[in-house]
Amino acid sequence: MSDPLTLARMRADIARQLGEAPEDIGDDDDLMDLGLDSMRVLGLVMKWGESGLPLEFSHLAEHTTLAGWWRVVQDLQQKIA
Repeated sequence: MSDPLTLARMRADIARQLGEAPEDIGDDDDLMDLGLDSMRVLGLVMKWGESGLPLEFSHLAEHTTLAGWWRVVQDLQQKIA
């Protein structure tokens, strides 16, 4: 994997999708309540997967917060390290 996905990058990418500032996206905010729909999530999965992370939509569908997504990403990063 080239550049590991970071929490800060995830927050910035999510904020961009929502038209918000990164600092407005809290770790425990429900991203669906903030307006993140399944098509935007799929776009994020594809973008983040370009760095070599074997991330799938189903991995993120089980969680609705940035904190939950970050745990998933950390687990995947450890598995491929």
